[in-house]
Amino acid sequence: MHTDLVAALDIGGTKIAGALVDGGGRLLVRAQRPTPARQDGETVMRAVAEVLGELSGSPLWDRAGAVGIGSAGPVDASAGTVSPVNVPGWREFPLVDRVRAATGGLPVELIGDGVAITAAEHWQGAARGHDNALCMVVSTGVGGGLVLGGRLHPGPTGNAGHIGHISVDLDGDPCPCGARGCVERIASGPNIARRALEQGWVPGPDGDTSAAAVAAAARAGDPVAVASFERAAQALAAGIAATATLVEIDIAVIGGGVGKAGDILFTPLRKALTDYATLSFVRRLTVVPARTGTDAGLVGAAAAALTRTPDVTAASR
Repeated sequence: MHTDLVAALDIGGTKIAGALVDGGGRLLVRAQRPTPARQDGETVMRAVAEVLGELSGSPLWDRAGAVGIGSAGPVDASAGTVSPVNVPGWREFPLVDRVRAATGGLPVELIGDGVAITAAEHWQGAARGHDNALCMVVSTGVGGGLVLGGRLHPGPTGNAGHIGHISVDLDGDPCPCGARGCVERIASGPNIARRALEQGWVPGPDGDTSAAAVAAAARAGDPVAVASFERAAQALAAGIAATATLVEIDIAVIGGGVGKAGDILFTPLRKALTDYATLSFVRRLTVVPARTGTDAGLVGAAAAALTRTPDVTAASR
C-alpha cells in the first residue's frame, strides 16, 4: 500500500478543520465543521467524525498512512486524551482512540495547538533552518512550543514550551491557571484590552474593545494603548529570555492575532529583550513574526504525523 499522505486535524473552540496533506506540506483536500463547543462530548466527536468522513470520501484517502491532531489544550499525548479549556464537554476525552477507530485503525499522533504551530513554523515558516527555536501563539491565550536539536520537542504529554504559564510577575494578578503573574495574564489579547480599558483608554465610535483596536489606537499615538502593548512586550520578553536561558534557543517566533500588531509589539519587545536576555549565549536571540497563516495548525499536525510515519508505513505493509 502506497502511503505518502497524512490526514491532519486542527481542533479549536471555534472550528474543527481537517485536510489530507502531502510530504511537501500541501493541503490537497480540506473539510471543516464549526465546533459545537457548548454541546456534550459526543456531539463534538460527531463533528470530528464528519470531518474525517468527508476526507475519507476522497479518492486520495487510501494514500493516508497516519493522522496528526493538533488540539486546543491541555492535551495528554501519553494518555491520548484532550481536555480543551474552551470545549467543556471534553474532559480527558479519549480522542486518539476515537479517531483511530473512526479511521479504520490508522496510527494517530496527538500534540497541543502551540506545538502544532511550532512544527509548522519550523517546517515551512520563520523558524525554518533553525535547530533551536521557541514558537509562540499570542491571541486569546498564550501558547507555544519548542524545537531543540533540530527536532520538535513536545514533551511526554505534548505540552512542552507552554510559555503562557511561566510566571513573570511574582506579585502579579491571579491567573485562571492558579498561579500569579503569568505571561498569558499580561500579554494575551483580552488582557491587553482589559488593561487599556482599566487605565482609561476610550474605544472609538464603533465600540470595538479588542486587542486589534488597542493596537490601532497605539499606532495612532494613544499613550494608554502604547503602554498596554509595552507591558505585554515586557512580559513576553521575560518569558522568552527565561526560555532562552534554560535551553539556548536562537530564535523566537510570534504568531497569533497579537503577533500581527507589528512594530507596536515588536519594537518594545526587542528593546525589553536587551534588559532580560543579558548572558552572552542569549544575546544573539532574534524575535520575528510567524510566517505560516491560518493553516498553521493543520500543517503542524501533518508535520507531527509525517515525522513518525517511516516506522508506521513499515508496520502497515
